[in-house]
Amino acid sequence: MPFYRSVGQIPDKRHTQFRQDDGSLYAEELMGQEGFSSDSSLLYHRFRPTAISSSSEHRPERAEPVANHPLKPRHFRTHKLNGGSGDAVFGRNHLLSNADCRISYAVADQPSPLYRNAIGDECIYVESGEARVETSFGAIDIGQGDYLIMPMSTIYRVVPKGPEPLRTLVVESTGHITPPKRYLSVRGQFLEHSPYCERDLRSPAEPLLVDGEDVDVYVQHRGRGSATLWTKFTYAHHPFDVVGWDGCLYPWVFSIHDFEPITGRIHQPPPAHQVFQGPNFVICNFVPRKVDYHPDAIPVPYNHHNVDSDEVMFYCGGNYEARRGSGIEQGSISLHPSGFTHGPQPGAAERSIGADHFDELAVMVDTFRPLELCEPALDVEDSDYAWTWNRDPA
Repeated sequence: MPFYRSVGQIPDKRHTQFRQDDGSLYAEELMGQEGFSSDSSLLYHRFRPTAISSSSEHRPERAEPVANHPLKPRHFRTHKLNGGSGDAVFGRNHLLSNADCRISYAVADQPSPLYRNAIGDECIYVESGEARVETSFGAIDIGQGDYLIMPMSTIYRVVPKGPEPLRTLVVESTGHITPPKRYLSVRGQFLEHSPYCERDLRSPAEPLLVDGEDVDVYVQHRGRGSATLWTKFTYAHHPFDVVGWDGCLYPWVFSIHDFEPITGRIHQPPPAHQVFQGPNFVICNFVPRKVDYHPDAIPVPYNHHNVDSDEVMFYCGGNYEARRGSGIEQGSISLHPSGFTHGPQPGAAERSIGADHFDELAVMVDTFRPLELCEPALDVEDSDYAWTWNRDPA
């Protein structure tokens, strides 16, 4: 998203001499997308960002996902996952995945290692807790309701803080995650009809300088075909040595509480609630809002069959009136696949008539390729969920 920022010390002109106090040159690094043809930033390092002393294979234990077969809607209770002590990177419980994205849930109470995702951008949503996220661009604090968009190949780590663990929903992409194009001008400015704008965004405000030698960074990267591989690099100097940077590519944060809902006389479809887009998927959010004001309106969603997409809903706050009787609760994730017609629970449409406000908070991911099921999701599945529409109204 072309929104220019400048942080710390930078020279007057790009690609010119910029010297440290001892007379040596700062090491200039261009971090850019699409091979010099899209958004980028220039970072100025005290040491060479290319200097590594070792590279070794790393093999996290992961089970292969399985197809949603036989096809049915699913319900996963993330708060029943074996949390224990963990970090926000290697502690991720992979739940759902396809060739375009992977959806995970993590409970973290300790700092993560330094990490770089060289496959695609990440969207990290904070269900609860707080953390300081340290990056090559500087540090930024995140808390309940925040989305953190982490650009591909940014080195970072997550340091939980406060008395409670950090609970996050993570969407790992195989490309870039951006605001929807229809919210932006041809030059990248948010337009007047967008439900959020530049004033709502936060990003690192000052450099983060950390000393250190022989520092390990874990890199998730592409392998053969669609395979994902991991490598551990040892850097000669700590990668958080950037004295300044400028450009349009950097981590940024947007709070779900700053999303201005679009409402109407009759029920508004999910595209009205979209917050981000990625390769072959979209992210929407549902926030507390006034609802339909037509005198005969039915505020809850109608039954719908998204014929070419799977719908994932993460329930992260408020009251889910349309799902009463389904077993959905705080921290639940529902999967409604293509090939299945889904909608409100029995009795919800009648109960909603006359309502003028919904107090709900949820994050939705719609994917345009089918999602497969990962082992942690199956471990916390509510096996009764698929049959809850075949019951008398609650």
